[in-house]
Amino acid sequence: MALAVGAMGLEAVFGSNLHEAAVREVWIPAVAASGDFPEKHRRLVQFALLAANGHNTQPWFFEVSQNTIFIRPDLSRRTPVVDPDDHHLYASLGCATENLRLAAESSGFAVEIKPHETGVLVHLEPATARLSPLFQAISHRQCVRADYDGTQASNEVLEALQQAGQSDGVQMRLFTDKRELNALKELVIAGNSAQMGDPAFVKELKHWIRFNGAQADRSRDGLYAGSTGNPSVPTWIGSRLFDFAFRKASENTKYVGHVDSSAGMAVIIAERDDPIGWIEAGRACQRFGLEATLQGLKYAFLNQPIEVLSVRQEFQKFLGSDKRPNLLMRFGNGPSVPRSLRRRLDDVMRVV
Repeated sequence: MALAVGAMGLEAVFGSNLHEAAVREVWIPAVAASGDFPEKHRRLVQFALLAANGHNTQPWFFEVSQNTIFIRPDLSRRTPVVDPDDHHLYASLGCATENLRLAAESSGFAVEIKPHETGVLVHLEPATARLSPLFQAISHRQCVRADYDGTQASNEVLEALQQAGQSDGVQMRLFTDKRELNALKELVIAGNSAQMGDPAFVKELKHWIRFNGAQADRSRDGLYAGSTGNPSVPTWIGSRLFDFAFRKASENTKYVGHVDSSAGMAVIIAERDDPIGWIEAGRACQRFGLEATLQGLKYAFLNQPIEVLSVRQEFQKFLGSDKRPNLLMRFGNGPSVPRSLRRRLDDVMRVV
């Protein structure tokens, strides 16, 4: 028994080294892609993989040809409890699309994007390279689920975030007033309380948690415990600790701290409430995250008021809008945390 426990402990200890090596392999520097087809296109897809996505499920697949990259949903990676209509899944495709666009334009392509209900068709034509600061932020962008330091953002920073997170058909609203943030905090707590009371939600979330580096390296997906400030422990211990410690009161306390320490919150609202609108909301979300990175900020999602239908209705009243809010994020000056991984390129890409 002691030998077994010792071996399981090695999973946590040496898993950290495996994880760090894998992180260096995944989070490549944002340098323009070069070379011939298909190697150049493979590099573009590598940058697309670094996009934000729900639960780090990476619900996408890339079909690559000389002049097109088709990003289609991988429905085997759905999260049907938290995302029953696949809204977050399609928003994740939008995030990947925006990374791909920035990488392609910086690598000498003109890009035309055509979202539809079966995915996103990205047309590529040779053109003069247009290097974007947002492209250079791809390798540094990070969702940080930790307390921030409470520092307020300047008007210039807020304006940059506002411009990045909106486009035709997508509205970005920023909140920095304390009373508004308190109201949003109450909506987050209401949504979190409802989810914590749903055993199916808790089971689904646990399925996507990776309790140590070795487990994360094997799956190359999911929510790495180290990224949320939790210690790396053997999987069997982590599973039991989760069952014991994952409670409504402690989670609500955590989210109170997250909101109170943030510089502000941002909501993205698309005009269309369908996969095309959700994809466009994801594209706006990714631009927001990259701009926040350029401004030296961290950000994280607080989507509970959107995911719980009854709370979403209250959220819409708060917003004074009849449109579905798509994504809710907080932002501020925060720490860096261990990074999550991405699946290997050959597992998510096919040359056609």
